[in-house]
Amino acid sequence: MNDRPPLPPFTAETAAQKARAAEDAWNSCDPERVSLAYTPDSRWRNRDTFVHGRDEIVAFLQQKWARELEYRLIKEVWTYAGNRIAVRFVYESHDADGRWSRSHGNENWEFDEHGLMSRRHASINDIAIDEADRLFHWDRTAPRPADHPGLTELGL
Repeated sequence: MNDRPPLPPFTAETAAQKARAAEDAWNSCDPERVSLAYTPDSRWRNRDTFVHGRDEIVAFLQQKWARELEYRLIKEVWTYAGNRIAVRFVYESHDADGRWSRSHGNENWEFDEHGLMSRRHASINDIAIDEADRLFHWDRTAPRPADHPGLTELGL
């Protein structure tokens, strides 16, 4: 199996690198790319949905991004220890009818010795927003710009 650095145990720096790599992958809205960060038998809880393994991860993300259009996400490390990282996140998207929402949540991650995520537990809350209230406007074809404010700077 190939390693996916940074590897545990995590430091403040390597936990932040892991979170930013996850952010960039999820912002690509490419389910195959995202799935490669997880162990082949990874287990998820995402809201009220339970997912097991890469094939289910890909199917879940395909459905997600078919519903959540213009998806843009920011992740920030909350804490870390050993092979675990907790992040908080916010993303914005709209549905097929143009209704925008902002989703806030927390994720708990557990990694194997190769740096692949074996567990992901996500708790998420959604609020409706007007398009004028959006905060995330960067070009989706590239990662979030380094000069874009993060969650703390945005007061989220």
